[in-house]
Amino acid sequence: MKHISTGSPFESTMGYSRAVVKGGWCFVSGVTGYDYATMTMPEGVAAQAQNCFATIAGVLAEAGFEMADVVRVQYTVTDATLVDSLVPVLGQHLSQIRPAATMVIAGLIRPEMLVEIEVTAFKG
Repeated sequence: MKHISTGSPFESTMGYSRAVVKGGWCFVSGVTGYDYATMTMPEGVAAQAQNCFATIAGVLAEAGFEMADVVRVQYTVTDATLVDSLVPVLGQHLSQIRPAATMVIAGLIRPEMLVEIEVTAFKG
């Protein structure tokens, strides 16, 4: 088993890995819109989702996977009114992959967080 970190302070304080690789599977924890190099959060759900996908792609690459290996995705969005702005970004990154997906409307742990994206990838 391999653990991957992005260096986010949340990983150590909350006790989790950004991703865990086990066999042909890569489980990526929920990613919010922070730019982890600067710990800044852009305004707007679309910009946050772009950051989410950049982080996810980087983590997958470090684990030896790619976006095309994503088989499952869960989106958590803080407000249903944000979905229309989010959809184009989702399509940009996943329309060719078309993983199984779930979208949940729920609160996140910080008020600036508008979206969290979690993926599972498989190579086999």
